Amino acid sequence: MAAASATLAAARPLYSAIDPTDRDPWLLSQNPTIALARESGLEVLKPTPAEIATGLSLHRRSLVFDSYGFAPRAALDAPRLTAAIEAGASDVELQDLQEDLSMTQATVEPTERQEFDEALRCSGVTAIFQNAGEEGQDPLRLMKRLARFTYLTDRMRGTLVRATVPADIEAAHRAGQHCLYLTGNGVPLPASWISVDEELSYIRLFYQLGVRMMHVTYNRRNLLGDGCAETANGGLSDLGRAAIAEMNRVGVIVDVAHSGWRTSLEASQASQKPMVASHTVCAGLRNHIRAKPDEVIRAICDGGGLIGICWIPAFLGGGGDLSALLDHIDYAVKRFGADHVAIGTDVAHTSQYAAAANQKIPKRPRRRQRYEALWPSGALGGHWPRAASLGWTNWPLVTIGLIQRGYQEADIQKILGQNMLRVCRAQANAERLGD
Repeated sequence: MAAASATLAAARPLYSAIDPTDRDPWLLSQNPTIALARESGLEVLKPTPAEIATGLSLHRRSLVFDSYGFAPRAALDAPRLTAAIEAGASDVELQDLQEDLSMTQATVEPTERQEFDEALRCSGVTAIFQNAGEEGQDPLRLMKRLARFTYLTDRMRGTLVRATVPADIEAAHRAGQHCLYLTGNGVPLPASWISVDEELSYIRLFYQLGVRMMHVTYNRRNLLGDGCAETANGGLSDLGRAAIAEMNRVGVIVDVAHSGWRTSLEASQASQKPMVASHTVCAGLRNHIRAKPDEVIRAICDGGGLIGICWIPAFLGGGGDLSALLDHIDYAVKRFGADHVAIGTDVAHTSQYAAAANQKIPKRPRRRQRYEALWPSGALGGHWPRAASLGWTNWPLVTIGLIQRGYQEADIQKILGQNMLRVCRAQANAERLGD
């Protein structure tokens, strides 16, 4: 930490000299969560003051688009959650309440609103492809999280916009605002089995509700294909192929981040529009169930799509830190080109007040693992001493790290957001809702 603090102290006057009227909020933030992440990241990269100044200048004028992530999360309302537990609320009720509080509390609690705003400003992120659909295919289940983020953007006007077309994202960037572009963790299936057309009709409905990307599978096998944790590694089903065709027609991006390798490969072959693995890593560096091998990445890229590199230490391997993240970006760029790489963090900034609130909530009995949460032994967890360097607000350090590694400005801006925006434009052009 001492080295990081020295670097930070040296960088402040230099950056102020470059832009004395508008000093960078990330560099100067005293929020303990943001500061810990920042100093941990500085300790990993050890940038010079000049690299920091150059990186922050570039970052501030770039359109930054998290290809899969989360808006800042609030601390829980401990008395309200405690009352629900003591009243005997079911596991589903408690999960719904916990999600609702963490996702929407910034709309009613001034300190959480301030934290929410600060995290967005420090990150420099214009758009987040927001996880707005709980893992699964049940339309009602998917709709819960979608409702929360519709509500959040409705209540946070002036700070947060709910984007529905790529032009909204570009407008938010010009205005210095932030926006959410919505994705669901499953293709909605009513399970009525009247016909294929009826079964897939909810894709258009969720598109009309604002969803612009959908997971084909999530870890487990479903009726569309195999998830990444299924040992069988089966491919795409006939219904899966029909679902991809409908997603292409309507204008929904196909996402195989949690799909098995064969399902991912066959989906890339089936899709007629650019598709993505929105938050993954490269199996060539880390052989993990959530990674994608070169063959799959190549097929996605050949179709005009991209992979987003995530920020999960266990997936990245190596040091499980900011340097490991940059290693995966390097690997993907060198093999598949800078036009096909993005960053999908799969993490969120969590309020500095969250830990204290959690301590006030009664412990609940051990619960059974949710069906979708199929994580083989060793897939999660591990000891990652420098994991704090991957705090969500450290987006400026990614830009600095890419500069350190010799990337040109145009390629950095592609990786930060322009590539994801390009794929969104390709899907927007695919809309045929009048057919």
